[in-house]
Amino acid sequence: MKINNLVDLHCHILPAIDDGSPSLDVSLELARQAVADGIRYILATPHHMDRHYLNHADEVRQAVEDFQDELDFQHIQLTVFPGQEIHLNGQLMSHIDDFLGIDASRNYILLELPHEMVPNYLDEMIFQLSCKGITPVIAHPERNEQIIAEPKRLYELVEQGVLAQVTATSLVGTFGEQVQRTAKEFVKCGLVQVVASDAHALKNRGFTMTKAYQVLRKLNSEYPERFAANARDLLNGDQIDTGQFEIPRKQRKHWLF
Repeated sequence: MKINNLVDLHCHILPAIDDGSPSLDVSLELARQAVADGIRYILATPHHMDRHYLNHADEVRQAVEDFQDELDFQHIQLTVFPGQEIHLNGQLMSHIDDFLGIDASRNYILLELPHEMVPNYLDEMIFQLSCKGITPVIAHPERNEQIIAEPKRLYELVEQGVLAQVTATSLVGTFGEQVQRTAKEFVKCGLVQVVASDAHALKNRGFTMTKAYQVLRKLNSEYPERFAANARDLLNGDQIDTGQFEIPRKQRKHWLF
């Protein structure tokens, strides 16, 4: 299966703005790899408000505009949109005016949790965001240590109205069997609604979107079109049908990464 119009909603492709790409040349090579993997549209999501990076909305918009100009000059058939991977912290709501949404109307934002755990205040943040008409899309929950150990926690979050994004490399096994098993379980339980690359110019952090869609097809022949449609709808700010979701099977308390 080869798809040429995939939407990738989580990608660190912009040059010299976070840990994704050190230079324009590397970013252009990432862009060529994305096109070769069937991707036509990318939401550029540099890290924002984590321990290392601040990428303000206006700066990201300018970086995307400059990069798109270079893509067009190089005749690379890729369209890039401005976004952010916003790191969860207790001051989230006071910075909301500096957030870029997945969509232009900011109906959705891409929200990254700490890798080790799910902060207790996340539930309150979900409520406060919902009061502003914003739905958080949790980035790569299958790689969060607490959620791996307690997968019902993601079910509880989805019950509150959040969405979640699984990483392509998780589905194909790049992060190991345990993460892959968790990713597939979340797909089958309806707890993740979209697949994205989270690509960086790092070893084993490439796109693999076509392979991920092949994994989805093996799980259920209806998944590829559903996940592709969800990505398009999120980028357009449209409501998506989450369908039914189930409590995942209880995992072991401790995992080796």
